[in-house]
Amino acid sequence: MRRTTALRTALSAVLLVGAWAGAGFPSAQAADAPVTGARTASDTRQASAGLLAAMQKDLGLTKGQARARLSAEKAATAIQPDARRAAGASYGGSWFDASTGGLTVAVTSEKQAAAVRATGAAVRLVAHTARSLDAAKAKIDRLPAPAGVSSWHVDPEASKVVVNVVSSARSDNDVQQFVERARDAGPVTVEYSAEAPQTFSAGTVGGDPYYTGNVRCSIGFSVYGGFVTAGHCGQAGASVSGWDGSGIGSFQGSSFPDNDYAWVSVGNGWWTVPVVLGWGTVSDQLVRGSAVAPVGASICRSGSTSHWHCGSVLATNETVNYSQGAVHQMTKTSVCAEPGDSGGSFISGDQAQGVTSGGWGNCSSGGETWHQPINEILNRYGLTLHTA
Repeated sequence: MRRTTALRTALSAVLLVGAWAGAGFPSAQAADAPVTGARTASDTRQASAGLLAAMQKDLGLTKGQARARLSAEKAATAIQPDARRAAGASYGGSWFDASTGGLTVAVTSEKQAAAVRATGAAVRLVAHTARSLDAAKAKIDRLPAPAGVSSWHVDPEASKVVVNVVSSARSDNDVQQFVERARDAGPVTVEYSAEAPQTFSAGTVGGDPYYTGNVRCSIGFSVYGGFVTAGHCGQAGASVSGWDGSGIGSFQGSSFPDNDYAWVSVGNGWWTVPVVLGWGTVSDQLVRGSAVAPVGASICRSGSTSHWHCGSVLATNETVNYSQGAVHQMTKTSVCAEPGDSGGSFISGDQAQGVTSGGWGNCSSGGETWHQPINEILNRYGLTLHTA
């Protein structure tokens, strides 16, 4: 294989790793430890012109606002662990508040408020702890969900479990029964979505993807020995070829549904690098860690169909009810995606966030997308993220 071919493939794999890179989605029709620390002014100046332009376009920011947001989000991510420890048993969750540029931590008792504020976070008094909300969601996870229920997650700001129902199914008897049983599990509120979620793998088309049989997906993050991607893109043992048709390796592990993650070995002259592909929209992005961005933070993704797009983190630990079965512990974002983007990278700053699982909508009319968090995948398979 020519060196340029291998490098292009390696860059594609890395592209899916970056926090500023877009995550790829597989097509709906297919069979379907982190580094922390506050970002300095010099750090934000290193953000590429393309990245800042993408944030301006997708998030409606000026260049100065994009730089300021990067800095504020990095600081919020860094103090999040200390703020949670300070809240103790009173911890009710946390989120990045774009209006104030800081982290807000929910607590159920004023006794911990001063300690939380000392970390640099703002405080919101709420009715329920994160632990009790997580327990309520776990009960809902055990309920059989009808197709009209699209997902459910804990919303720390509302201090409730949000159950998302497809608008056209709101009067369905099975949906109403599910909602009633969910309310018996704990504090629940219902919201409505335009469409049901689906995975986004695609049939074979051109681009810079990888292929398993007639399914096209996008490479996620580089790890030592291979790359991670979405589980619905292929089963363990399936062979994988690159954008030029040459063999890359094979799926070493895969889980879908319940989870939506997999990892692929890399060989045959291919190698990995800690980069997320920018597709000419932004500079190729280096991956430096996997610190988890809070709810409300900006996030971008890269994929082989729709390339680079940005949005915000809407929810974490959400259960998504695909037609193939429920997938747990997903992160919901406002980033769009299209068929063929599955498995691609979600990145926030230079921190890897996860691999694209599925969603609804497209990049012309908009939509929402879920990703499987990267740290869960690394822990599950004992992998090490390739970082710069």
